[in-house]
Amino acid sequence: MDMRRLGRSDLTVSALCLGSMSWGSRNSAEEGHRQIDRALAAGINFIDTAEMYPTYPVKAETVGRTEEIIGDWVAASGRRNEVILATKVSGKNGGFIRDGKGYDGRIIPEAVDASLRRLKTDVIDLYQLHWPNRGSYHMRQNWAYDPSGQNRAETQAHMLDVLEVMQKVIDAGKVRWFGLSNETAWGTAQWLRIAEDNGLPRAVSIQNEYSLMCRHADLDLAELCHNEDVALLPFSPLAMGLFSGKYAPDVTPPNTRRAVESTLNGRITPRVWPAIDAYRAVADAHGLDVNTMALAWTLTRPFVASSIFGASDDAQLGAALAAADLTLSDDVLAALAEVHKAHPMPF
Repeated sequence: MDMRRLGRSDLTVSALCLGSMSWGSRNSAEEGHRQIDRALAAGINFIDTAEMYPTYPVKAETVGRTEEIIGDWVAASGRRNEVILATKVSGKNGGFIRDGKGYDGRIIPEAVDASLRRLKTDVIDLYQLHWPNRGSYHMRQNWAYDPSGQNRAETQAHMLDVLEVMQKVIDAGKVRWFGLSNETAWGTAQWLRIAEDNGLPRAVSIQNEYSLMCRHADLDLAELCHNEDVALLPFSPLAMGLFSGKYAPDVTPPNTRRAVESTLNGRITPRVWPAIDAYRAVADAHGLDVNTMALAWTLTRPFVASSIFGASDDAQLGAALAAADLTLSDDVLAALAEVHKAHPMPF
């Protein structure tokens, strides 16, 4: 397993990160624990979660359950020092959490303490802001994105407030490093500038959606990540299971994400099916598993530190783990680039 430094931090993370958002909804605690054990045996040392998990669906009665499942594993295994734990504080999209108020300097210490209790640990290795309070163009919001209602001074004051309290929780030994999620290039640049101007914690990573079919990060954000040493942590690198072939326009298997959310948060469009067929054709032509290929592709991107995948069963976990040992040939990479040109924004 390739190991990579996370931004300017002292964290060295595995190229693959085990995502956990289905633990406590579609996957049981026991299944989650087995996934952790198998992932660690394969060389993974990085687990990502969030206070709002599990998802699909997010429910008031299950918020925080995924962190509890991980905490139970930590307590039972005694292997806390073998894993880097990342979690997130919810933004205003948090729904059931704090009535959707998002986060600020007052809320973050409470949220950190709650996550520490659920994770049964003394320190969170990477603490991330799940969504910008001001809004975002991610998760298909790009089609109607309008930042003209934002107030620059208020945004910057909020960032300073958050960074000041992030320094306090780091000084208290409760958090090691700070990261972003679902951010923009401008927003990330502001977080970095304000941190540097005030001697406050610098974001070491940004967790945004990134896959063969969702490539917003390729342009301005990629440039920022490279020049500012901010590591991209792709989520949904397998496009929420769309590559697997289990879905079709009129096919939705039970106990899948699409069975709960029919559009997979806007990923189901008329354009997505020919794109899937084209990517699967590349995999078939080169004797590759399409899921393994898609995940391995994200690891070829120079601004990616660790790609976050989730698995519903052992077969999916095995296909994902195989990506760590797959080197894509120049012919495969060229073919994937041609598919991207033909199907640039399928959702």
